[in-house]
Amino acid sequence: MTAAPAVSVIVVSRRRPGPLRRCLLGLMQLDYPACEVIVAADPPGLAVARGFPVRTVAFDLANISAARNAGICAAAGEVVAFIDDDAVPEPQWLCHLARPFADPLVAAAGGFVLGTNGISLQWAGGTVDRLLVPGLLALPDDAPSLHRASPGKAIEIKGVNCAYRRSLLLGMGGFDPELRYYLDETELNLRLAALGAVTAIVPEARVHHLKAPSDLRHGDRTPLDLAMIGASTTITLRRHGATPAEVAHAGNQFASEQEARLAGLVAARRLTRAEADRLMATLRSGLAEGAARALAALAPLRPETAAFMPLPARTAGTVVLAGRPWQRARLSREAARRAAAGQVVRLFLFGPTALFHRRRFTDEGFWLHTGGLFGKSDRADPWFRFWRFSARLRRESARFSTGYGNS
Repeated sequence: MTAAPAVSVIVVSRRRPGPLRRCLLGLMQLDYPACEVIVAADPPGLAVARGFPVRTVAFDLANISAARNAGICAAAGEVVAFIDDDAVPEPQWLCHLARPFADPLVAAAGGFVLGTNGISLQWAGGTVDRLLVPGLLALPDDAPSLHRASPGKAIEIKGVNCAYRRSLLLGMGGFDPELRYYLDETELNLRLAALGAVTAIVPEARVHHLKAPSDLRHGDRTPLDLAMIGASTTITLRRHGATPAEVAHAGNQFASEQEARLAGLVAARRLTRAEADRLMATLRSGLAEGAARALAALAPLRPETAAFMPLPARTAGTVVLAGRPWQRARLSREAARRAAAGQVVRLFLFGPTALFHRRRFTDEGFWLHTGGLFGKSDRADPWFRFWRFSARLRRESARFSTGYGNS
């Protein structure tokens, strides 16, 4: 076993300067001794990044794989970690995510992804085979676990919350630049599977993913175009040995799944029938284009020789503020003031109700936890439970530090 490694955290951002700023505010609160942050972004993103002690890479193409590769080449850490610009890590994220790399057998690690309410799971872990069929993975929710992949069946970790040994990614050619959007991490995980790589799943390495709008989707995930998703699907299948018949079958199955999804959006009046038909046309066009595109072999990446640029040590400590919803304005001002001074701030506001709890990282840089004093903050909680304010505060404050489990 070796000491915890130096880590380069890579953030790719394009046309989302607001979410990027919030992400960087969260990264500045990381409690990890050897961490640098690299932002690969367009001009608006670079303008935001210049306000933080990070390294920047100018990148303004709509190709997340190529942008991540640019970050890998610029990185100087032994491990490279990835987080999306519309996600925020909890302060202990990197301590947990990097720890498995003390074992030299570990090639990659992935953490849990929390959804909009900051409590429910958006992603934990799973498997995926060479035909892109997902599978379940038995996981404890309170301790890391190691999983060895096998050729054709990968351990699936998500690009919003993952880490890899940098030397391994350099030699493998990083992410496939033909996958400009969608399945980029899946395809990489399948290449790792061909090596029989060991991946750690780390429940306490948590990020909060808010799914900001982009050129290809609205903030509620309603799609604007499905061509890139279609192309990435058939390209990934081809990269991993699918025959033309298997590509066609998997593509048709994927199209059926997407058609059912769009029908649900039409029923919910989030799309018109004409819009759904247009989206299906873009998907079929993408599937066909990906099946016909010439694919070059992936070549090793060429690293740069930049020096490691660690974030300044965080010394201001952590503070807990608490009160009632009608005290929100005053307490929020105090939380923002303390966050601007460098403290990690947790603000808890409990009303005299049974409302479910929510947790989020604000644009002002503090963690806000709201809900009813008697409401649920975990799937296993009863719908109503009597609490005294002080006892509820102790419980939720402790859970913030130790984990929410599969709520």
